[in-house]
Amino acid sequence: MPAEPPAQARMFVLVEMVDTVRTPPWQFERKLNDSIAEELNKKLANKVVYNVGLCICLFDITKLEDAYVFPGDGASHTKVHFRYVVFHPFLDEILIGKIKGCSPEGVHVSLGFFDDILIPPESLQQPAKFDDAEQVWVWEYETEEGAHDLYMDTGEEIRFRVVDESFVDTSPSGPSSAEATTSSEELPKKEAPYMLVGSISEPGLGLLSWWTSS
Repeated sequence: MPAEPPAQARMFVLVEMVDTVRTPPWQFERKLNDSIAEELNKKLANKVVYNVGLCICLFDITKLEDAYVFPGDGASHTKVHFRYVVFHPFLDEILIGKIKGCSPEGVHVSLGFFDDILIPPESLQQPAKFDDAEQVWVWEYETEEGAHDLYMDTGEEIRFRVVDESFVDTSPSGPSSAEATTSSEELPKKEAPYMLVGSISEPGLGLLSWWTSS
């Protein structure tokens, strides 16, 4: 059986960012760094930044510029330079997740903190078929004794390669004239702001149990 490719750990990156943080008056008795760190995490943690990735947590604050108080607003406004831990795996990176479910679109995978991962049918180990009754994808594994069906069951650990990514700008915008006439029953399907496409179409990739069983 072929050697297993290593799962790489560079899926998190440090991203330099700049933002202006508003600190309300009741936070003035705290250290400025602490209150700014709290506000940055409130704003960014578990949010997708377009073309950047999924923000996880603040790493550090590298620079604080002068703070200003504007007329009619008792809060201080500080321009902050900081580094944030972001989930953004590179293309061809190998990750390990768990199968969240299967559909005719492919195998849906979760990393626990990130669920928008799809392995499409053409990127599965071949030949593969979708079992409508069980709602599961099956690898028809060929051996000298004939084909064996290997099921990709929900909850199984799966090793996959990242082959593509997509970002969708989900910022709110006003309805277009066409959308304005659409009934509430025909609302468009909500798109994920950040999605990964995976592949298991090479030796060593797929369910961990396929490659660890004796």
